[in-house]
Amino acid sequence: MTDWSSDSSRSPVGESADGPADRGERSRGSTSEPLRSDASTEPDAEPDAESAVSSPPEAGPSADRIPDAGELEPDLLGELSRERDEYRDALIRLQADFENYKKRMIKQQTDHLERAAELLVDKLLPVLDTADLALAHGGGEDVKQVVGALSSVLEREGLERIDPNGGPFDPTLHDAVAHEPDDSDGGPEVAEVLRAGYRWKGRVLRPAMVKVRG
Repeated sequence: MTDWSSDSSRSPVGESADGPADRGERSRGSTSEPLRSDASTEPDAEPDAESAVSSPPEAGPSADRIPDAGELEPDLLGELSRERDEYRDALIRLQADFENYKKRMIKQQTDHLERAAELLVDKLLPVLDTADLALAHGGGEDVKQVVGALSSVLEREGLERIDPNGGPFDPTLHDAVAHEPDDSDGGPEVAEVLRAGYRWKGRVLRPAMVKVRG
């Protein structure tokens, strides 16, 4: 039978040769010294602010920078100048054409409105002729007031009555439908107005139908 207590050189099963003291020292050393992480996880060193300010970035060609005229070749500069002049001339012509178009459209609209008003007045002339006949055949005061009101409105819009009774004959304003002789040496004159004529804004809308003497 072996005496384990007397043999101090042997160690119990599960213990290393170093003994409990050595294990305690290793455990204390492992707990007191912090674990070092991998070098790749350490934060990078901050850049020196003074060096970053004192050393500006290198100047290089920029895609957004517009080159000066002196940096362009003479042929390219001349071509760009010609294109600029062509675009400017085209823009000036386009603006002039647009201004002429606006003036032409305004004139067409004005002429259209005046023509429409002229057609309306032309349709009202038989009404005025009927009113003149009514007054000539003894129309009352009521008829005279209605005719006066209608004539006043049309005159404000540009209608002018041609009634040359007793005046000289003018073929541009009068339509001679009858003639009577005259021994006087004077020129022909209007002896009687058979139907009144009218102007619309200075233009003859209908000549007066007259009897000429002389």
